[in-house]
Amino acid sequence: MTTVSATEAGAGTSPRPTVIQLSIKEKGALYAAYIPLFKEGGIFVPSSRQYTLGQDVYVLLTLPEDPQRYPVAGKVAWITPAGATGARTQGIGVRFPDDEKSRALRARIEEILGAHLASDRPTQTL
Repeated sequence: MTTVSATEAGAGTSPRPTVIQLSIKEKGALYAAYIPLFKEGGIFVPSSRQYTLGQDVYVLLTLPEDPQRYPVAGKVAWITPAGATGARTQGIGVRFPDDEKSRALRARIEEILGAHLASDRPTQTL
């Protein structure tokens, strides 16, 4: 069963940001994708598409057991290439912008994760 699915649209050379629909269906998958190390918060997006650091991306994020879609105008903050060590999934880390919507999204993610945030289980992130 797929617990994370990403759909991407947009041209990499276009001035418009790439649009990514990311649906996370389980709390464990959210834990693996969430990036609490970024002050603003962030999310890992599995992708085989080529991105550059600092590239603008627009993520439409769906969280487990939450019907709302959260729009995030973020930036690529790191890239996990194909064949990365530790069997890490290829993709990008998207840093949330420093705004009120992102603070609310970070709070919502941390509310969903609760005690999972203190876990030492491996993630797809830093």
